Amino acid sequence: MPPKQAPERGVDLDVLAPDALDRLDKGVIGLDSDGTVVVFSEGACALSGLSREAVLGRNYFREVMPGTNVPNFRGRFLSGSRRGALDESFDYVFGRLPQPLRARVHMRHGTAAETGPVTWLTIDPIESLGAGLPREAVMAAIGRRVRAEPVDASHCEREPIHIPGSIQPNAVMLAADAETLHVLAYSANIEEIVDPQDPPLAGRPLDDVLPRAFVEAIRARLTAGTLENGQSARRRLTLAGRAAPYYAVAHAHAGRVIVELELEPESADDFPTASQVDTELAVGRLRAAETLVEAARIAALEIRALTGFEAVLVYRFDADWNGEAVAEDKVPAWSRSLLGLRFPASDIPAQARALYTRAKNRFVIDRDSVPVGLVAAPGAGNGPIDLTFAQHRTLSPIHLEYQRNLGVNGSMSISIMVEGRLWGLMIGHHRRPHYVTPETRSAATVLTDAFAMRVQEIESRRLWEERQAHLAVESRLVRELTRSDDFVAALTAGNATLLDLFSATGAGIAAGERVTLIGRSPPADMVGRIAAWLRDRLPAGETQYSSSSFTAEYPEAAPYREIASGLLAAFVDESRENLLLWFRPEVPSTVTWGGDPRKPVLAGSGPVALLPRRSFERWVEERTGFAADWAEWQVHLAGSLAEAVEGVVLRQRRKIDELTSLLAEKERLLEQKDLLTREIDHRVKNSLQIVSAFLQMQRRQISDGEARQAFADTSARVMSVARVHDSLYQAERFDEVDLGQTIENLCNDLAGLAGEGHAVDLSAEPGLMVPYRKAVALSLIATELVTNAFKYAANPTGGGRVEVSVSASGPGEVQLRVCDDGSGLPDDWAEAKVRGKGTGLGMKLIRAMLDQINARLDVANNPGACFTITA
Repeated sequence: MPPKQAPERGVDLDVLAPDALDRLDKGVIGLDSDGTVVVFSEGACALSGLSREAVLGRNYFREVMPGTNVPNFRGRFLSGSRRGALDESFDYVFGRLPQPLRARVHMRHGTAAETGPVTWLTIDPIESLGAGLPREAVMAAIGRRVRAEPVDASHCEREPIHIPGSIQPNAVMLAADAETLHVLAYSANIEEIVDPQDPPLAGRPLDDVLPRAFVEAIRARLTAGTLENGQSARRRLTLAGRAAPYYAVAHAHAGRVIVELELEPESADDFPTASQVDTELAVGRLRAAETLVEAARIAALEIRALTGFEAVLVYRFDADWNGEAVAEDKVPAWSRSLLGLRFPASDIPAQARALYTRAKNRFVIDRDSVPVGLVAAPGAGNGPIDLTFAQHRTLSPIHLEYQRNLGVNGSMSISIMVEGRLWGLMIGHHRRPHYVTPETRSAATVLTDAFAMRVQEIESRRLWEERQAHLAVESRLVRELTRSDDFVAALTAGNATLLDLFSATGAGIAAGERVTLIGRSPPADMVGRIAAWLRDRLPAGETQYSSSSFTAEYPEAAPYREIASGLLAAFVDESRENLLLWFRPEVPSTVTWGGDPRKPVLAGSGPVALLPRRSFERWVEERTGFAADWAEWQVHLAGSLAEAVEGVVLRQRRKIDELTSLLAEKERLLEQKDLLTREIDHRVKNSLQIVSAFLQMQRRQISDGEARQAFADTSARVMSVARVHDSLYQAERFDEVDLGQTIENLCNDLAGLAGEGHAVDLSAEPGLMVPYRKAVALSLIATELVTNAFKYAANPTGGGRVEVSVSASGPGEVQLRVCDDGSGLPDDWAEAKVRGKGTGLGMKLIRAMLDQINARLDVANNPGACFTITA
């Protein structure tokens, strides 16, 4: 409900003694200027179920009723404190009392008899609320759990979590027809943004409720087809009759336009909010990570710092959708660590994973809040409102009970998407209700996307290096094959052998009745029986087999489990007379689960068939008979080698020169190794250019000059890194970059972004190759210096010319020089630097890059400012 001024004048709390306050039939609470409880009446005790002694001296919003630490409650308190005047009423639903309660809250400034100035909160009960049938049924089933028969966890996967029929109470929702934009449904708390009117809201145009400009923007996006599949329109709105700002998000799905509105903090100081600089610096630290473990650790730390959650996990799925907490950052007071624990796939069932793949983030302020139902208009049809992409969709009662069992209240889940696949989740946990501002939610999502991109880069680089090493071994083997008439000897007795591939500890060849073995392998007679088993097992047309638990699939080989738990095999020819084999040893291990994975859910009773498991204690599983998994590319490479061997066998049977074409093919594979790394850099370049383009598009939509310049600067920095990757893509070597060509392309980009009147004169020594990391650092430095020259050294007409030179400066050193035609740096430049001036983001970035590559910066006026970097 909108605030109503001074609804009751009959009771003056300021003049009542404590015993008189206790006799009132309502809850009376007095707060000091910080929100600490100084008065707590008997009525407040009865409503909250808390004793006066347990409450006095504690912060009401953070400790006593943390669900009220939201803009709609504490935000009013803070706003009144700033104005120096507060006297208003509003309806509020308390979800953490002994029973959920809808109450009228009156908030005003006054004076308590014993403590002085206070903010009075009076809480008048309106009605007690049930937790809702799903929640009540879950709790009742917990109390009556008597069944012990096996439970089918697939029931969880059939729960329709995308159509819950309700939203979280911190938001208001409208659903309109996508063609007419007439209201079809709305949340039951619609009166928070609209006064009760006649005719009813249902069936009326959307612009009767929302500003016409926003509705027209929605209509334009619908026409352009840019409001579907998770795309959204976002605005900050002031609604008619409402002074407080609202944050609105609109999207289209299943023939409906869904608009969600939530009250925004009146001041940025009311609730912690991530800034653009915070996000950019976090992304920079993330991009510096060299390993997946380091990147995950940094991501968890940075996102917890942004969002304020007590714990943040990086949760990774394996091939079977079991999950593992691979990184964790938490407050020391939270003793339970989930780091390293694994969780069965049923904890996040298939339909939840499908929803995470489509809708990227989910934030829950208060697990115990009372959901707000959706009210459908007459004629809207009987079909439920699909809330797949709704940000404030309520979560499944089973999932909320899972959170309760885990000791979690406020929570966050953000999808980590790598190459279009759900790689994992960024998970935030808080033991109390926890509000995160819209800006911070967006920043956390952006940082998670940056982590996903870094994961892709690291994993692609690792995969490329492994494949290159194996391709080199395979090429040597193929060369040996071309020089030998005996392919068995060529693959088992040369400088390079089958044992050098795939981290195998044993290998062999079964050629008819002849078996040749190297390394730690089962006996020849057993390998012969394995070959016969594979001939019978593999369907016609299939030539490859791989297993990390081979002895479980072929029990006759169980005595050799220690040396042959893993098997990779490839038939050489269609007749299956010749077979290549690689063996891996058993790797006994322990897997630590968060609870018994054999009991993912528990049997319920009554209307609830399933309950989430309640124990997350460490449960250790001893694993035997398993080897390290074979990668898919290793299986393909084994097949490729088998094809090459088949060519040798045919040559031995027919002509000696038939292998020549196969050797050429293998040489082509060697040439592709450079192509592969260039493709990686090409993809990264394209991704960075897309980011830069989005930043430019966003800049054009912003009217604030400083904000536009910040977007332009960020776009230029991204483009500088993209240019380095472009040079890598075009270079003959993957680890070095032509610095002159890179700086030339970069300067052309910067001059184009600066507009008419700005030019760059470039002098670059040709063929000046530098390592990749140095090229990135120098490119970022050049971007900052050229951009600053355009901004601060322009002539009176707005234009300017910048001279840039790139040259060698000694063995292993290069020199980058940037000079402008302005009036030069002030005389006290050096003194200002000592006093700490010039510490903006640009200079911080330059100094960070100089330190990273151990470079030197010299500055002089000539007559314009000249910067010389020697690295």
